[in-house]
Amino acid sequence: PALFHQTLFKKQSFLKAAGPGDRSVTFPRYVNRLKEDDEACAAALKDGSIFLFHRLSPLLRRPDARTFSPAAFTCSGTEPERLVLQRLGSDGSQLKEAVLIGCSEQNQAQFCLDVGSGLCSGELDQAAVEEASQGTFIDLRKAFFLLPAAEAPLVSKGQALLRWHQTSRFCGASGQPTQRNRAGSQRFCSSSSTVYYPKVTSSVAEEVGLEIQSISYSSSQHWPFPHSSFMLGCHALVSPAHTQVSSQVIIEVV
Repeated sequence: PALFHQTLFKKQSFLKAAGPGDRSVTFPRYVNRLKEDDEACAAALKDGSIFLFHRLSPLLRRPDARTFSPAAFTCSGTEPERLVLQRLGSDGSQLKEAVLIGCSEQNQAQFCLDVGSGLCSGELDQAAVEEASQGTFIDLRKAFFLLPAAEAPLVSKGQALLRWHQTSRFCGASGQPTQRNRAGSQRFCSSSSTVYYPKVTSSVAEEVGLEIQSISYSSSQHWPFPHSSFMLGCHALVSPAHTQVSSQVIIEVV
C-alpha cells in the first residue's frame, strides 16, 4: 500500500509538472517511466485497466444493442470484475503477466493479458470468463468492424504485444529462454546479453519527449532480415515549446 500511494503521488506530480496543455508529451513520458521502473509499473497495475484476451482474441462487451467496446477490468472494480480477476490467482501471480499498452485520457495505465495463451500459470476456460464478465471473445478481424474507430487501435496494439511475447520466448542467438521486464516492453537474454523490443509503432513523443508540428516523407528502404521489414525516413519539425530532452534517450534512439 505504501508503495502504491507513493507511486500515485509521483504520478500526479509528474503529470502536473508540464501543465494541462502538454499532454501529448507528458503522458508518453509517464508511460516510458512505467516501462523503465518495475515498481512503478507494478503499482500502476493495481489502479489500471486490464483488457483480457483469449488466444489473442479480445474480450468485448455490448454497452447497448448497437455498439461493442473492449471489456476493461480493474483490481478495485465491480464484484463481477473482481471475481474474474480472482480466477487468475489469489496471489496475483498471473496478473504479473499483464503487458503495458499505454495510458488513457483519464490518466489510467492500460494493460493487456491473454488468459488462454498457456503462458500464464493456468489457462482459463473461455466460456467461464465470458459468462462471468458478460462479454464475448471475438476474433480481432471481426472486432475491427464492431468497435468504434477510437477503440480499435487499443485492442490491435494489445494483441500485437501479446503475440510478440508468445513468439519471442527464446533468444535467436543463444536459444536460451528470454525474460521480460515488468511492463513487458522488452525481453532480455542473460546468455547473450541481447535485449529484444516489440515491433509496435511508438510515437516520437513517447521515445524522446518531443512534440512534432509537421512531418514529410524523405526516403524508404526494404530491410529483408529478419522479418521483411520496410523502413521509412522522414523529416519532422519540432515544436519550439518542447525542446528539453534527455541526452541519454537521444543516444538510445540514434
